[in-house]
Amino acid sequence: MDYKLELIILPVADVDRAKAFYDKLDWRLDIETESKDGIRAVHYTPTGSHASIIISNGLTDAAPGSTRGTYLIVDDVEAARADIASRGIEITEVFHEADGGIPTPNTEGRIPGLAPERASYFSFAIFSDPDGNEFILQEITTRLPGRV
Repeated sequence: MDYKLELIILPVADVDRAKAFYDKLDWRLDIETESKDGIRAVHYTPTGSHASIIISNGLTDAAPGSTRGTYLIVDDVEAARADIASRGIEITEVFHEADGGIPTPNTEGRIPGLAPERASYFSFAIFSDPDGNEFILQEITTRLPGRV
């Protein structure tokens, strides 16, 4: 049985402000709805992705900006970082972790630049939407066996 991740709900305080941010990313706007009780939901699909996000002011009880660690996989983290920065979006410099792991909230172990030998899975850059919902760019050039 295949289980395919379809979408992630990102809680936001101001849907219009969040829309302006996601429009700058040039992600595909799939649908926008508003319920009779004022809950708005805007569905975006990142370029090249099979999974999507929904930004909303009420689809979940989670606090606006509370979503962390949503990974966006890229072939070239430096190029992806430059693209996002060119759109006027604040993003960290490319980094890797001193222990060779994945990013945690503790930034002390971060080392500027690509992972040694540009090892797949271990180079990152991070940006957040205006509410603080976090995205982590991760460079993967060679997949582990069994992954799509």
